[in-house]
Amino acid sequence: MKAFLLAVGGFLALTASMLGACLVWGGPAAPEGRSAIVGTFQRAAIDPPALQSFKARDGTELAYRNTPAESPERGSVVLVHGSAGDSRAMQPLAKSLAAAGLNAYALDIRGHGDSGPRGRIAYVGQLEDDLADFLAAVQPPAPRLLAGFSSGGGFALRVAAGPDADAFDGYLLLAPFVSHEAPTYRPDAGGWVRVGVPRLIALHLLDGFGIRAFHHLPVMRFAVDANSGLTPSYGFRLAINFRPRTDWRAEVAAVARPTRVLVGGDDAVFHPQAFAEVFARQDAMDIPVRVLPGIGHAGVVLDPAARRGVVEAADALLSAKPVQEAD
Repeated sequence: MKAFLLAVGGFLALTASMLGACLVWGGPAAPEGRSAIVGTFQRAAIDPPALQSFKARDGTELAYRNTPAESPERGSVVLVHGSAGDSRAMQPLAKSLAAAGLNAYALDIRGHGDSGPRGRIAYVGQLEDDLADFLAAVQPPAPRLLAGFSSGGGFALRVAAGPDADAFDGYLLLAPFVSHEAPTYRPDAGGWVRVGVPRLIALHLLDGFGIRAFHHLPVMRFAVDANSGLTPSYGFRLAINFRPRTDWRAEVAAVARPTRVLVGGDDAVFHPQAFAEVFARQDAMDIPVRVLPGIGHAGVVLDPAARRGVVEAADALLSAKPVQEAD
C-alpha cells in the first residue's frame, strides 16, 4: 500500500511539474515579422466616426462607432472586427453599407480598442452577453444583420449557431476563421498568429478540474507592433470565446438563420477554395459561398469591389433573394 501511494504521489508530482512547465514556458512565440495586414487597415481607417459607448451588465463601458444610414433607411448591420483589431478596421465597409441605406455599428469587442483591458475577458460567454447588452442599449433598427470579419466572422458563426441566433435576421461571414482543424486554415494563419499549444492544452486540462486562476495567461500572439495601438495577444478566455465552438461542423450545421459567406480569392490567411466544402450542407438551409477574384484577406472588407459584394450579400439577406455564389 505504501509503495502504491508513493507511486501515485510521484505521478501527481510529475504531472503537476509538467503542467507548471507548460504554463510557464509553453506560451506563444512572437510571429516572425510584421504582418502587412496591419498597415493595410491603418491606412484605410481615415477619419472614423467618434467613439460612443454603452454600459455592459458588469458596469464596463464598451465602445462602438455608428455610421448612420443614408436615406432611405432599410435596417442595420452590426460589424465585428478581426483578431487584434478594433472598430476602425470596419469603417470603409461601414461607409459602403450606410450609402446603401443601412445603419452600420462597428464594435470594439471587449478586450480590444477602447473596450476594457486588451486581450482579456472575465469568462467564456461574456462576448455574447456584451452583444446582447449592446442590442438592448442601442437598439439598432430592424431588420438586423451581424457581419464579422476573420476571427469576428468566426464569432458571428458562433452567435448564428447559438441560443441567441434569433437576435439577428441574417449573418454575413467575411473570410471567417472556422477552426484550426478545418480545411480552410493555413498553418499559423499564414504567419499572422502563433499559438502557445502546450500552455493552451494545460489550461484546458486545468479548466476540466475547475482551476481557472491562470486563464489570464496569453495563449495567442499576433504579428503586430507593440506601438500599433492594436491588441498583441489573447488570454485563454478571449481566445476561446472569440471564435466558433470546438466542433466546427456542428456549428455550421446549427445555423438556422439566412447566412452568406464571402472570401477573397487571393486570401493568404485561409484557403479560399475550401470554404465551399466547409459550408456545404445536406439540408434545406443553404449557406452560399462567394469567392471574390483578385481579393486578399483584408481586401474582403476594404477593397471597393469587395465592399460592393458585401452590400449585395446584405441586400440578398434582407430581401430573401438568391445571391451570386461565385465569380
